[in-house]
Amino acid sequence: MKPRRVVITGAGVASPIGCELDAVSEALQAGACGIRAMPEWDRIDELRTRLAGAVDQDDRALRRRYPRKKVRSMGRVALLATFASERALATAGLEPADVQSGRAGIAYGSTSGSSAALEAFCGKLFTRYSLNQLSSTDYLKFMSHTCAANLAQFFGLRGRVIPTCSACTSGSQAIGYAYEAIKYGLQDIMIAGGAEELHFASAATFDLMYATSTRFNDQPERSPRPFDAQRDGLVVGEGAGTLVLESLEGARARGATILGEVLGFGTNCDGQHVTAPAEPGMRGAMQLALEDAALTPDAIDYVSAHGTATDIGDVAESHATAAVLGLETPIASTKSYTGHTLGACGAIEAVFCLLMMRDGFLAANRNLEQLDPRCAPLSYVRETLAATPTRVMNNNFAFGGVNTSLILGAPAQTRS
Repeated sequence: MKPRRVVITGAGVASPIGCELDAVSEALQAGACGIRAMPEWDRIDELRTRLAGAVDQDDRALRRRYPRKKVRSMGRVALLATFASERALATAGLEPADVQSGRAGIAYGSTSGSSAALEAFCGKLFTRYSLNQLSSTDYLKFMSHTCAANLAQFFGLRGRVIPTCSACTSGSQAIGYAYEAIKYGLQDIMIAGGAEELHFASAATFDLMYATSTRFNDQPERSPRPFDAQRDGLVVGEGAGTLVLESLEGARARGATILGEVLGFGTNCDGQHVTAPAEPGMRGAMQLALEDAALTPDAIDYVSAHGTATDIGDVAESHATAAVLGLETPIASTKSYTGHTLGACGAIEAVFCLLMMRDGFLAANRNLEQLDPRCAPLSYVRETLAATPTRVMNNNFAFGGVNTSLILGAPAQTRS
């Protein structure tokens, strides 16, 4: 079977800078800050960071949107995924019945399940050694594939379920695997994305590695600072991003509005270290994506960098990017707006890339005032630029040496 072109017909997002596509686009263009102080973390002894990117959606309000039976097995991470996916299907003009044929599936990921649900379950079980007050649905909220499983049940999907649980590449791997499922004729429609909920456990994990931002606890708008000489670590965030992918032929047949196209996907493993980034693996993922898209490096108009604002990661990524794309391609990290949304970042940033192509701009790298001289001298975008990007590269890298690179194209290219 000849490989099929894969287009994007739906997009939904829940992010620290907004939960409506138009509002998010405006926030990106305005250089809005989605980071806030977290005084509620004062109770966590020896936790140094007090910054996070939070979504302005209350759990109770989210639950009220849906039938209780549908969400009783969902923690916040799955609720955010449901919110974004519901919006994505609506944007695509699809009803739940349209994705229940068996030819529609899901690829969805998160770093883990609901940390709040895990805390509640283990706190009761491991301190009281009793099942009293525990629910039969508690585990379903924190199991590693809670997003994929709950979304499949919520929408009545009967096709492939591909859970991705690869830390910070969970969302981007989900989009890549969904793209491949359609490209090679295994499915006709795929819901794809990633989600993460905010919890002090995530902050504590990076705090123990001395990888969180602490210098700007009283100035949230000044952190994180990807590639900047004064960066002092990442800021954890939460959110969800969902894309609806279809074959080009199927989308045209039903008269769908096409938002963009997945042109290429590359993923690999460093095979060297569990946490330290490796430049060769990063380069390899980008090169794989270019090969899959049959594009040369000069075809890329913008790079959405992983750019977490960590000391080693930013340096390695910048030099890997320079080795593959040269120094002229505009590049920025939108984590400077949202913080690091972990398992959601690849999907949220893919939505951001679609909005840049739709609305004609390149998002800036917030807080980049003085480039770290150890970073490669790339063409960092320091203020919002009016532009007409038609091909963008979205890169993400994760613990375990997992690397991903997605290349997205503007919808105008699908007319040929």
